Amino acid sequence: MTAPTAAHFRAALAFHADVSDVAAALAAGGHPGFVLLDSRSTESWDQGHLPGAVHLPTALIPEQAPALLDPSVPVVTYCWGPGCNGATRAALALAELGYQVKEMLGGFEYWVREGFAYETWRGGERRTADPLTAPVGDGDCGC
Repeated sequence: MTAPTAAHFRAALAFHADVSDVAAALAAGGHPGFVLLDSRSTESWDQGHLPGAVHLPTALIPEQAPALLDPSVPVVTYCWGPGCNGATRAALALAELGYQVKEMLGGFEYWVREGFAYETWRGGERRTADPLTAPVGDGDCGC
């Protein structure tokens, strides 16, 4: 049973990224090797979104993705948080169009909770990291 179990978790890592990994890739400078896609509503986008993200609500992906996204560049989708499957729906819509795609686990909620900067309609913001979710030490989640 170890081979099927290992295959399951290997596949999960191929299709998921966590907030800390995305933040580290963005902080490294240059092109992170992916495009961030916020699949939420305009109202949610205005409340806050990751710096540099592309705003494309899930319902508009089939129509607008070809004009906004380069099919040769992987896409990392996110939505509100772990209680929302909007990023999963967006990832499915993109995969059906032929894009390489991952889902960012934790979404915008955990981005903010881990103390990373974000943008709103008013400008940039940052909250103090929640000690229950923020990475400690080397940036790993401590798991």
